[in-house]
Amino acid sequence: MKFQQVAPRQGVAWVRRGFQVFLRQPFGFAALFASCLFVVIVLRAGPPLLSMALIVVAPAVSLLFMVASRLVVEGRSPMPAAFTEIARAGRPALLGLLKLGVAYLVAAIVVYLLSAAVDGGAFSAFVESTRDGKSSQEEVMARMIDARLQLGFFLWMLLVSLLAVPFWHAPALVHWGGQGWAKSLFFSTVAIWRNRGAFAMFGLTWTVISFAFLMVSAIGVALVGPQLFPIVGAPLILALATVFYASLWFTFADCFSAPETPLETPP
Repeated sequence: MKFQQVAPRQGVAWVRRGFQVFLRQPFGFAALFASCLFVVIVLRAGPPLLSMALIVVAPAVSLLFMVASRLVVEGRSPMPAAFTEIARAGRPALLGLLKLGVAYLVAAIVVYLLSAAVDGGAFSAFVESTRDGKSSQEEVMARMIDARLQLGFFLWMLLVSLLAVPFWHAPALVHWGGQGWAKSLFFSTVAIWRNRGAFAMFGLTWTVISFAFLMVSAIGVALVGPQLFPIVGAPLILALATVFYASLWFTFADCFSAPETPLETPP
């Protein structure tokens, strides 16, 4: 696979194609998302060590949705073909995905430790105060405006954003490009840097969509009340999350060229 450079406006097209491919197979993508959500619930119900597996499988989940989007582009159903394609990828590809997951876990732990060192435990104290239900509203608010908590959260957001760069294309490069886990991280970083304008527009477009959704949510809560709105709001949140993951395939297909890679969504 070779690098391709795209115009900044392509970032908006990636989001549009995500919506298009989702609307072609909404129930297929919903079933895929529900399957992933079921795994999350099962793992979170287990011991803390098992919960860490959620981080390990994160790269595989992003690849799963890339495969699903490509299948829909080709006119096929994403379920259960997306799972089948990854399962049949072969031992080297599966081992590469596992190594990516372990690397992602290690990086996530480093990010957490750095953030915790900066906030001095303020975030952990805030989480505990919301869980036990014994803290007063004033105490919770005081912890929220703690400068250490805000600085630690800002650092966490920054590091998580930077962490996304090498892992963005890495699963796809392992699966379709046959690259090793370390090499895939490097080439993913280079591809995003070369197309930083498009990815900036991609992020900005999703920020605008998220902000618009928050405004609509606020209006919805005012009209129907906080008790009834989640009935409509929750499915919309899940749908937007699914569209985001569905759009990942198009960011990869445009940044790397391959003869068999369809880059456009059929009408």
